[in-house]
Amino acid sequence: MSMYNPPHPGEFIHHVYMEPFGYSCRFVAKQLDVAASTLNRVLKGTSAVSPEMALRLSKTLGRTPESWLTMQDNYDLWQAKQSLNLSNVHTIDFSLA
Repeated sequence: MSMYNPPHPGEFIHHVYMEPFGYSCRFVAKQLDVAASTLNRVLKGTSAVSPEMALRLSKTLGRTPESWLTMQDNYDLWQAKQSLNLSNVHTIDFSLA
């Protein structure tokens, strides 16, 4: 079951972890041991959550690294579905081989 317009992990981080507790980008970035600009790109949705970032997020914020990567994959797949034209892509019938 796919979500309708799933949030980017950065949006989720901001709304669930930072905004309610008043944590700044600099503070969270320091806990993650990354530059504030690196975290800021994730928060703005201009950078994806990499496996390395997923490990950092897991240790700092909780959730499993796999859940952070799944959230990123769901976001990326939904975005691709909105813009990719598959009309010239064809199914291969393997039963004929």
